[in-house]
Amino acid sequence: MIGLIDSASPHWLWLGLGLVLAIGEMVIPGVFLIWLAGAALVTGLVSWILPIGVPLQVVLFAVLAIASLFIGRNWLRRNPVEAADPLMNDRGARAVGEVVVVTEALGPGSGRVRMGDSEWMARGPDAEPGTKMRVTAHDGATLVVEHLH
Repeated sequence: MIGLIDSASPHWLWLGLGLVLAIGEMVIPGVFLIWLAGAALVTGLVSWILPIGVPLQVVLFAVLAIASLFIGRNWLRRNPVEAADPLMNDRGARAVGEVVVVTEALGPGSGRVRMGDSEWMARGPDAEPGTKMRVTAHDGATLVVEHLH
């Protein structure tokens, strides 16, 4: 294996590995592979410029990978990535403010309301089917509603 690496110009292998890891980060974003890609690319550039052996290249890559992961983690902690739509996976929170129509009378416990093309369990003041109400909150999969004002 080492003979194969020595004959294949190791800097090209490091640069190729860096490219593959960067592409992997784009395909499966997780803000992890990019730091390893950076370490591989720097290792490739250093081994291209300086005549260092493969064992030292591996050590350099390991040190750079660990350092870049720690630096990247700290940077992300100080600069968190903000979601374009933070409520994307929280349908109940997205419903707050929406107008719904009662489909099953709201009574002392709960009833059902229609929002868009789906029905939800709802809790709120007494209301007959057909009454329009506004969603004020949600409790898991149950919408909390109030009369329109």
